[in-house]
Amino acid sequence: MVKTRLQNQKPVNGRLPYAGGIDCFRQIVGKEGVRGLYRGLVPNLAGVTPEKAIKLAVNDIMRGVLAERIGTTPDRLPVAYGALAGATAGLCQFVATNPMEIVKIRMQVATASGATAVPASALGIARQLGFRGLYRGTAATLLRDVPFSLLFFPLQALLAQKAQWLMYRSQEKPSTICVLAGSTVAGMVAAASVTPADVIKTRLQSSSQPTPAYRGVVDCATRIMSTEGPRAFFKGTVPRCLTMAPLFGIALMMYDMQQKILGW
Repeated sequence: MVKTRLQNQKPVNGRLPYAGGIDCFRQIVGKEGVRGLYRGLVPNLAGVTPEKAIKLAVNDIMRGVLAERIGTTPDRLPVAYGALAGATAGLCQFVATNPMEIVKIRMQVATASGATAVPASALGIARQLGFRGLYRGTAATLLRDVPFSLLFFPLQALLAQKAQWLMYRSQEKPSTICVLAGSTVAGMVAAASVTPADVIKTRLQSSSQPTPAYRGVVDCATRIMSTEGPRAFFKGTVPRCLTMAPLFGIALMMYDMQQKILGW
């Protein structure tokens, strides 16, 4: 919620509505209560499960295919091939990501200052948008998710293996705690790196469009740069990192535990 509000805010009479993440948090709680912080939770929960399932499954499949092709194991896959596998996973996940993101964003900006009236429920917003509307801003979503996965997966594998060596002086498959550590740090780095694309995506998918409305990724980026400067592309970096780091840390840890329990 805080990330979305920070990224979507625009100057009003020369001043931004929020001075930073803490100020945004305080204003949301003060005006909307604690429940306001969890606006958009339903579409987020509904979308994050298939999104992560697609991302992790495709990455694993691609790592296996590429490893077999060059005659190695997925654990020893070179960084460049790991990046290719990750990018493919990011490309595939938009099927679940885009509808979830646009509904969540519209719910989260619905009560912000200057926002246009939209249905309060996730189902109402989905009906209003229609099928094509749910995939509005797909180019921006791909611009964020493909580079994110390209960075995250090879970095996560590298950091988990480094943690395994530092903790156990072992080159074997990383332990669960090493997977958690590597995934958390990699998630933070990747999230910070693609924040500009996330800002553009948030602006394009928000219901509070400027006049005239943004015409696409290039138009949105150009207008943000000309009216707000380069710093605007990094709005919400801290709350985004604080969200994505533990999210991917826990997701990869649970995925690793599942594989070990099932003997995959």
